[in-house]
Amino acid sequence: MSYSRKNAILVREEFDKKRIKNEQERESRLERAYSLCPELLKIDSELSKTGLNIMASAMQGKEGLEERINALKEQNLALQANRIELLNSVGLDSDYTDMKYECDKCNDLGYVNGKMCSCYKNALIQKGYESSGIGKLFEKQSFETFSLDVYENKEEMQGLFNYLINYVKGFENDKQSLLFVGGTGLGKTHLSTAVAKSLIENGYDVVYETAQNIFFDFDNDRFRDRYSDEEMVSQKYLNCDLLIIDDLGAEAVSSFSVSCLYNIINTRLNKGLPIIASTNLSSAEIRKIYNDRITSRLFGEFTIKLFRGSDMRRR
Repeated sequence: MSYSRKNAILVREEFDKKRIKNEQERESRLERAYSLCPELLKIDSELSKTGLNIMASAMQGKEGLEERINALKEQNLALQANRIELLNSVGLDSDYTDMKYECDKCNDLGYVNGKMCSCYKNALIQKGYESSGIGKLFEKQSFETFSLDVYENKEEMQGLFNYLINYVKGFENDKQSLLFVGGTGLGKTHLSTAVAKSLIENGYDVVYETAQNIFFDFDNDRFRDRYSDEEMVSQKYLNCDLLIIDDLGAEAVSSFSVSCLYNIINTRLNKGLPIIASTNLSSAEIRKIYNDRITSRLFGEFTIKLFRGSDMRRR
């Protein structure tokens, strides 16, 4: 399990920029404080020598070292107290010139004692939402917001719901490909989104897109500058941890789209990378639209999950 390398680089850059911005803002506050009270600069200069003074004191030998260190501590505390008084005298808070961080746990470094800070993890998750293709849907569609009350076949949908909960839990060790089959308004998109959201939060790179847009990206990449250093957009569909293809069969089917679909399925299954595809088509309609190489993979190597009932939205 790992976060998308591209997203990890983007988040690292954001945190680096954040720290640079914090430092620049602190420098600006220091300049203002010094201009209002020049005496502060002299105090800060003295405080900056504390480390050197301690070292020099230690080099004088062990005899009387404790007394010398205590004297330096008292001097340091007196300087700090004087500094606060001077700041307050010009109407500034005592912490005005301190470095300000968005996260006080990691000081915007992203890690605490070698472990990822919650702020950094949340940034990676948010970036995963954005790169998945359905960032807005996550706000409304999750396992927590899925209601079985709207279904006439509650027991059947409860079983499907439980299956997908366990699918997420066991994803690291059992990466199955799934085919969601059923009419419109039966929860295929909601549960696909819920799976995507949960896996992104667990650190997986998930891409969710309609079949039509996927084939559009492959088509555009055919005419890209072959000497360009930029990665082709379509590569994300072949390399992400989980690809979710929505509305399979609704695209304008052509020899090119069929070729792309076979390439996606074949490449990902050979790499051990799963796919969740949803379709409103029946098995007979799928066999009519796609060739035997594709249908044999869909019905032979995907676990079929049926969504039955009447359109929830219409009811």
